[in-house]
Amino acid sequence: MSTPLLVLASVSPRRQELLRLLGLPFSIDPSRVEEQLPARTPNPEALAVRLAEEKAHGVAAHHPGALVIGADTIVVVDDHVLGKPMDEEDAAAMLRALSGRTHAVITGLALVDTRQTPWQVATAAERTEVRFRHLAEEEIRAYVATGEPMDKAGAYAIQGRGAILIEGINGDYPNVVGLPLTRLALMLRAAGVVMMGVTAEEGNCR
Repeated sequence: MSTPLLVLASVSPRRQELLRLLGLPFSIDPSRVEEQLPARTPNPEALAVRLAEEKAHGVAAHHPGALVIGADTIVVVDDHVLGKPMDEEDAAAMLRALSGRTHAVITGLALVDTRQTPWQVATAAERTEVRFRHLAEEEIRAYVATGEPMDKAGAYAIQGRGAILIEGINGDYPNVVGLPLTRLALMLRAAGVVMMGVTAEEGNCR
């Protein structure tokens, strides 16, 4: 079985780096959908999946015969949704809200298969719990001054300098970076993509 064209509907360099770890060729066509995040949500998984679907569908029409991957990551604490900070003060406020507490990082995934008519769509959500240690105000200010928080949901990068803010995580680490690889790999296998020489049917054999 030939590997279908994979298209990542994201401009995020973190997602691109993670997807390369699967060893599959892919192209990049960033979604131009503007995220509209509510201030609060009782169902963050559904929100993340909806945003991922919007991104994937916005790109899929330009790629017949492909598998289009959409992803959206949100940070949630007490039902409050933390997107990317608007400015340095907003970033500092987010970090204060996370200090000494556990929050959820949720990535919605959407896989749109344009090889079929009508298109087939598979979705999933991955949730990871992240606990911050207590942060001093000086630490918060110094971290914000690095510029790293400014394009990150929740105003930190676990794979960067933000790693020293973290006390522990429960769940999938790549999910916190922006792309839950295990979940995505299973979705790709189910769509007929050979992963590490194994198809979905073979992967289910015992």
